[in-house]
Amino acid sequence: MIRSPWSSKDWTSSDDRVRGGSSQSYLDCSSSSARFHGNLDTKTLGGAGFASQRTVGEDKVWDLSAYEGIELDIVQADEKRYTFLVKDELLPRSPNGREQSTVSWEYDFLAEKNGEKLFVKWEDFKPTYRGKEKNDAEPLKLESIKRISIMNRRSVSTTSLQLLVISR
Repeated sequence: MIRSPWSSKDWTSSDDRVRGGSSQSYLDCSSSSARFHGNLDTKTLGGAGFASQRTVGEDKVWDLSAYEGIELDIVQADEKRYTFLVKDELLPRSPNGREQSTVSWEYDFLAEKNGEKLFVKWEDFKPTYRGKEKNDAEPLKLESIKRISIMNRRSVSTTSLQLLVISR
């Protein structure tokens, strides 16, 4: 089992503001858990809003190949739908400085108000490209996970989720 302490310096927002939206997310970290919260705007971009936090750094790599999946320990939530994502590929930034899109491996879940533990097997993650399922994706390279994200999209107004992530 891996339990990494949460640190806000390891995370950054990646909200729909990169596309002209006005959603904003935050990740408040303590040594044992993190609280993902913010405001999701679904009107500015015609229903395509998203609020997201992701790990920082282009040089970080997690080898999760020895694990069957990941456990999401949800301490408290708002009964909204969230997405947990991992990426095994990051491309160099485009000439305008923006990140280039790559396949994301996503797992959607409805966060129960009083919390729960969800064990998600790697095969339950679905490959997507820019939010659309990608059936011809190469298999997820578990020995080379380069980004981890938590996202809320297609919900309304304020969002709040407190969680502890455990690999096993």
